[in-house]
Amino acid sequence: MPDLDDYAHEDRTMNIQNTPTIRQADASDAESLAKLINLAGEGIPNWLWTRACVEGQTPLEIGVERAKRTSGGFSYTNALVADPFGYPIGMVLSYAITEAPAENPDDLPAPIAPFVALEKLSLNTWFINALAVFEEGQNQGLGSQLMAAAEDQAWANGFAKMSLQVYAQNASAVRLYQRLGYVHVASEPVRLHPSPPYYTGDVLLLMKTLNSNVA
Repeated sequence: MPDLDDYAHEDRTMNIQNTPTIRQADASDAESLAKLINLAGEGIPNWLWTRACVEGQTPLEIGVERAKRTSGGFSYTNALVADPFGYPIGMVLSYAITEAPAENPDDLPAPIAPFVALEKLSLNTWFINALAVFEEGQNQGLGSQLMAAAEDQAWANGFAKMSLQVYAQNASAVRLYQRLGYVHVASEPVRLHPSPPYYTGDVLLLMKTLNSNVA
């Protein structure tokens, strides 16, 4: 006899594919946002949050606090979520970069240094900081839907150029972004990766120019 979970999975897949799912995040989504940005960041956010913990705090609690902020790049105000079942299963975090980071990458923790170096080249673009989908929503088009929503948001805010960063070794993500029209414009070597899968190689900066069909 087929497992009933197979039918449940089919029903949920149909709902994801056929139902509009993208909405603006709110503060109540903070825990999901923290987990999703850690997924997108390949464990580096958790590593950074661990360094900020005081006694009795968990890294996730730090992440939730930061997601609840109304300022800064990692804020629920900058996030769109895929929410087909009444809770977020995917996120895109994006915003305008109108000032280049002032920090010297050499003065920053090694895992984030290449990202800050590349961000300096993203001035006057709409920046995709993070894209992630929990396992239950993967391979169902949500990543592409979230990217399209972020591009609509960029166009609505007067930006015609998108930028994002991705590990060169993350071949599936690179393929997705290339399929969506993003092209490689610069690279920085990975200096340290504290979490599995222990990336080496380069971080890539990809960009895309939007056309008037967006939005």
